[in-house]
Amino acid sequence: MTLLSEKPAAVRPAPTVDPVLSLRDVRIGNPHTGAEIVHGVSLELTPGKVVGVVGESGSGKTLTCRAALGILPANLAVTSGSIEIAGADISTLGSREWTALRGSTISAVFQDPASYLNPSIQVGPQVAEVLRVKKGLKRREARHRAIELLQAVHLRQPELVYSQYPHELSGGMLQRILIAAACAADPQVLIADEATTALDVTVQAEILDLLADLRDSTGLALVVVSHDLAVVAQLCEEVLVMRDGAVVEHGPTSQVLYRPEHDYTRLLIDEHEQYGLHRFVKGKNVPEEQAS
Repeated sequence: MTLLSEKPAAVRPAPTVDPVLSLRDVRIGNPHTGAEIVHGVSLELTPGKVVGVVGESGSGKTLTCRAALGILPANLAVTSGSIEIAGADISTLGSREWTALRGSTISAVFQDPASYLNPSIQVGPQVAEVLRVKKGLKRREARHRAIELLQAVHLRQPELVYSQYPHELSGGMLQRILIAAACAADPQVLIADEATTALDVTVQAEILDLLADLRDSTGLALVVVSHDLAVVAQLCEEVLVMRDGAVVEHGPTSQVLYRPEHDYTRLLIDEHEQYGLHRFVKGKNVPEEQAS
């Protein structure tokens, strides 16, 4: 196996603050048939921390995140384990509590942003609506704040973008708008589920830089779900590798990428290095003993 030629972001010292998202031995299955799909996932997210979840399609990474958001398909449920958001056990939440929690405490950005925007409404008012509902802003205040958010996600001419429709904008611009909407109510946790998959490499890098900026400026905690190790190497401090619904490896990103213990992790690294994984990794050079 070849070695990565650059080193991912250094792991930060363990924080002493309480976690904003905690999953403990979470199992997901069909309660009627007894079939289990996700087998005991655990992770802990504190403010400003970035955790990556990687694995091939069908590995259970998206279901795990949907469980944390309380949006599992109707035939599936968390069958054991616990999920806490800002100290609240989600199993005790009713629909009203979930409505209050989503967007304001935990939010998400998914692949294919056009699917999550109304094509018949200008994008700016869609962001402003989040502010009106979640923050109680008046129409004029919401418009002003929405334009500020569009500027914060590095969109040029935010006043112009505010009045445009989804079909007038590129995929990268739409993804930035979704990030603006997801962050409008100042959530503590953002789940980015394959948020850069449909974008070209240059735009992908810009979106990842934007997420890093949001983390640094607001203390936003991030769960980055991806099948792409390059994304994880660039942004995440810690990574879970999932296969067939189970976590096969979990640890600091540098350890998992440079000293993988599981054969499946080694396979993922080898496959990505064929496409020049090192080109997407930011950080210092690999120590000589790892490059030899």
